[in-house]
Amino acid sequence: MKVYISVDMEGGTGVASAKHMEDAGYTRMCKLLTQEVNAAIAGAFEAGATEVLVNDAHGSMTNILIEDLDERAELISGSNKWLCQMEGIDETFDAVFFIGYHAHEGNEDAVLNHTIMGTAVTEIRRNGIVVGETAINAGLAGAYGVPVVLVAGDDILCAEAKRFLGDNIETVITKRAIDRYAARLLPPKRVQTLLKEAAKRALAKKDSIKPHVVEPPVEFQITTKLTSMAHMCCVFPVVERRGPKVIAVKGKDYVDSYKQLIGCLMIAKVAATGWIG
Repeated sequence: MKVYISVDMEGGTGVASAKHMEDAGYTRMCKLLTQEVNAAIAGAFEAGATEVLVNDAHGSMTNILIEDLDERAELISGSNKWLCQMEGIDETFDAVFFIGYHAHEGNEDAVLNHTIMGTAVTEIRRNGIVVGETAINAGLAGAYGVPVVLVAGDDILCAEAKRFLGDNIETVITKRAIDRYAARLLPPKRVQTLLKEAAKRALAKKDSIKPHVVEPPVEFQITTKLTSMAHMCCVFPVVERRGPKVIAVKGKDYVDSYKQLIGCLMIAKVAATGWIG
């Protein structure tokens, strides 16, 4: 049984503010995040996993401490990845875990809520429905026929995950949101215990959880933070501009649409301050 784990950071144990992911705080959070991933890995192997692949999926995507990672797992690190937070996923996997995930931009007062690239994105709609990283990435797993069976993050994120993926998935609430920059936190050891047990339950019932399949055509509509971002994304002929800050892409299938989405966000980030040669 092969298990794929995508690991963000904002939803992880101990993170309540952007300050927790800066300077000395960042070093602490990397250690806690790695421990959290190890708990999920341990649960997976106890449930019968034979292979676990971990994809570091936050920021520079170099956050997980390889020297502390459970030696039974393998790690994808670094940020130049076509499938970004889901690099390495394919039809050979049996289940997916999302660890350290966060709610989409504008979803109540969720901790550090944003969607993929907070500096560039105000909103992303998939076939007309507002989505965050959980639904977007679950759709990518679903394109390969793999179900997301476990999601961990704050209480608002967990509710968002069940809304898109169903009540049968396992969720672990690592904290309860007070504001975008404040939360009521659970201690790391308690969260690790919860994650290990949830991983075992999730894999035990994986066959009853359906993959999150979005039938083509799949359209992503992006509302950018700045007009310059939408303008420069139109360098791609496949991009349709629908307003000063609104663009849309549509591919032949989910993976193609997703790659177009990621490409636009990369251009948008550069366009924020003007092209630098």
